[in-house]
Amino acid sequence: MTVLYSFTDLWRAHDIPGVAEMVLAMRRVASLDVELSVEERNLLAVGYKNQVGTRRASWRAVTNIEHKEKRQEGVSVYCSTPYSRRRQGMGGKRLAAVIQYREGIEKELQDICGDVLSVLESHLLPHASSHESHVFYCKMKGDYYRYLTEVARGDARRQAAEQSLQAYQTACAVAKEQLSPTHPIRLGLALNFSVFYYEVLGSPECACTMAKTAFDAAVGDLGQLEEESYKETTLIMQLLRDNHKLWAADIQSNSLS
Repeated sequence: MTVLYSFTDLWRAHDIPGVAEMVLAMRRVASLDVELSVEERNLLAVGYKNQVGTRRASWRAVTNIEHKEKRQEGVSVYCSTPYSRRRQGMGGKRLAAVIQYREGIEKELQDICGDVLSVLESHLLPHASSHESHVFYCKMKGDYYRYLTEVARGDARRQAAEQSLQAYQTACAVAKEQLSPTHPIRLGLALNFSVFYYEVLGSPECACTMAKTAFDAAVGDLGQLEEESYKETTLIMQLLRDNHKLWAADIQSNSLS
């Protein structure tokens, strides 16, 4: 009963009113092969982020339920055998339903990421005429390949990780040359790229270095910060500092164990 109730809640969470329509409208604008305005660019990014964000949250919740069910069934959480064939009891049927639902979420997440990446490659990146928009789209490309690594396995995960790394590196190269250290897009790139190092590549040292470097550079340039960007910039700086503290503690803990 608890599992089925959770499924219902998670499914309803996918249907955020207006998001699908906004994404569709902005996708049509992007297909015109023109440079999007900042407002249009942000609407597109927010729409897709909402779509993928609900599914990432649902996937994590269902995966936790799946692991709990597997432990109760006395099998490894890494086993992917179709339990409905192996176990005919209520526990086995419930676990099979959990796995089926998790796989459905993965398919939706992969489809959304694939759509975003197609729009970026075919329409947005080829017509990005400013350094800011180029960094924005390359960062976005890195983000959505990173999301794919969360649900992919084996070669598919390695390929997504490689594509994400390349996109982030391309964005960083341009950002360091063309955007100020306090620019929200440059800081957001450093934040997400450092998360990639920590979560995908399993390198807390590199993640810490990147977060600290970006934070320190921004602190040194705060005198040049424009008032309109102050709130967004300082928020991202706080996130960078929080992550750095968390990861540094993780490194220290591992060194003592």
